[in-house]
Amino acid sequence: MISEALKHRLHENIDIEIVNVRRLSGGDINHAFRISSTDGDYFLKYNTKAPDDFFEKEALGLQKLCDSATGLRIPKVVATGKPDHGTPGFLLMEYIPTGSTGNSTIFGQELARMHSTRGDYYGLEFDNYIGSLPQKNSAHKEWITFFAEERIEPQLKMAFQSGKLSSGLLKNWSRMVKELPSIFPPSKPSLLHGDLWGGNYLFDENGTAVLIDPAVYYGHPEMDLAFTKMFGGFSTSFYDGYKSVTPLEDGFSNRVPIYNLYPLLVHINLFGGHYVSQFERIVSRY
Repeated sequence: MISEALKHRLHENIDIEIVNVRRLSGGDINHAFRISSTDGDYFLKYNTKAPDDFFEKEALGLQKLCDSATGLRIPKVVATGKPDHGTPGFLLMEYIPTGSTGNSTIFGQELARMHSTRGDYYGLEFDNYIGSLPQKNSAHKEWITFFAEERIEPQLKMAFQSGKLSSGLLKNWSRMVKELPSIFPPSKPSLLHGDLWGGNYLFDENGTAVLIDPAVYYGHPEMDLAFTKMFGGFSTSFYDGYKSVTPLEDGFSNRVPIYNLYPLLVHINLFGGHYVSQFERIVSRY
């Protein structure tokens, strides 16, 4: 559960009396709890092994999404804390009750509107994390160089050095990267959630989509959409809603596996297993 030391730190940040703590199921990375207090309910997650800036960067990402001013709901951050004298780093947010149903069409439309928030370059003014792994966001004017140098190659190097991938796959990637200019359609840098799988959104009691656990940056909008295909969890009406605002370029379904090399590599580095064979099947075509 939550240590007395962490409860003390929370009390210092929000000056409330905690009356109940309930563990929540969910993520593979952090511990999650619903905190009931005399001032209402909060959502808390903490991690004993997180880097000092881990939750600060997540809070900054949530604020980026909030600043896009779409109809998507973004949890309000109450406080963040770095690991300190044996207590873990933490992120404290408003607690959002989950509704039974939501409007997926509007969700898709609002995501498309969020993607219309443009940046001056691909990347972000700060690095952050995807899952528990560092995510580099150095600025690039071209999507292809950003995708190759900031997304694929750092994860590829990590997987190779840990023995999860063979040197032959590095050669496949070297051939594949030369084909990227003919694969990706042009696009301006768009604000992305960055980790948009089915476990990172919910519908609140009013049926409004809520985005959580972002890995924000400015990238190609198809990157977010491809991520939604990785594990499912998004309805046909979601995609119809998106396309009603921003039609997709021809051949998107053929590009999905290429975009998803990034989350595949992330999962290889975090979990290994069958993700390796999925990655091999894609890059072995080149």
